[in-house]
Amino acid sequence: MNVIELDKQYIANTYARFPVQLVGGKGSLVCDETGKEYIDLGTGIAVNSFGIADDEWKAAVVAQLDKIQHTSNLYYSEPCALLAQTLCEKTGMKKVFFSNSGAEANECAIKAARKYGELKKGKDCYTVITLKNSFHGRTITTLSATGQDVFHEHFTPMTEGFVYATANDLDEVKTLAKTHNCCAVMIELVQGEGGVMALDPDYVTALAEFTKTEDMLLIVDEVQTGNGRTGSLYAYMQYGIVPDVVTTAKGLGGGLPIGATLLGARAQDLFTAGLNGSTFGGNPVACAGALSIINRLDETLLKGVREKSEYIFNELSGAKGVVSISGKGLMIGIECEKDASEIIAKCMERGVLVIKAKNKVRLLPALNIPLRQLKKAIQILKEVIAE
Repeated sequence: MNVIELDKQYIANTYARFPVQLVGGKGSLVCDETGKEYIDLGTGIAVNSFGIADDEWKAAVVAQLDKIQHTSNLYYSEPCALLAQTLCEKTGMKKVFFSNSGAEANECAIKAARKYGELKKGKDCYTVITLKNSFHGRTITTLSATGQDVFHEHFTPMTEGFVYATANDLDEVKTLAKTHNCCAVMIELVQGEGGVMALDPDYVTALAEFTKTEDMLLIVDEVQTGNGRTGSLYAYMQYGIVPDVVTTAKGLGGGLPIGATLLGARAQDLFTAGLNGSTFGGNPVACAGALSIINRLDETLLKGVREKSEYIFNELSGAKGVVSISGKGLMIGIECEKDASEIIAKCMERGVLVIKAKNKVRLLPALNIPLRQLKKAIQILKEVIAE
């Protein structure tokens, strides 16, 4: 049996996989088992920040593997401590809790919000306001936080304590805050799985002020938008706000599983010994890899992200077959006249890997993708959209 047949027989049928087996690559080029090469504009859904087999990331991971691969959180670990220090120094946050995924990072943020609500307003203060069209994870509680009914089907009852506001509608947030005992508001600044839609800056500014006035935490989910993806270290930095809690994962690890919940001044002391934990959270190998990623996200790299983003927007805005283009940095959604799945399939035939968000083609290339490769891929995409 080949790999695809083995997969279909033995792996739970939760993924509608493309008929491609990826076996290797370098940078933004990947190849399948036949040797066919593709320009990768998906990066494992915004995970491979510097592409495939990045030399510096790989060296950091291998060096740690030669020391110790796991310690558990009963002991101290240098990569874990250094990564937490780096994240705090680069963001102004005060403490970090490490886990293994974006969903776990968001679970931690929700626990922090509920603890905060209990301390400030009593045990009945546990409701979190999230946005319609949001996506916060696949666990029962993060699915409950997700403001899309389609994700709730088959898994009821959902975890109680979540209400949903329309994105960019501050009055609706205020109404929900009045009618529910709310401890926090949780948002994505660019709704990724919701169609790559960026929130309005004025709305975000007003929302941040409102949460302070009402003594609620502001949680920003940067699982997909973070770690340079939108052209700044974290997307909230483009909005001029300071969240109380920031969650991140995906691109932080560069290919290894890691999640991080960054706690600001109002949230830094919410967790004491025993209130949260993770067997693999802060794993030294994952943290060593993440350190090599985060330390390279300097202004030169971020400027390159913004310039490549501008190129893509300029090339595709108003192009034949393109209805609209949205997003920030190298997190881009393209609404087309043709079905997105058809475009994805044809791009794959021509050696370009793109993915989907709702009805849109979604682009999440490596932050350091060479301009020559990016231009070639975008021209192919442009031609396929126009056919």
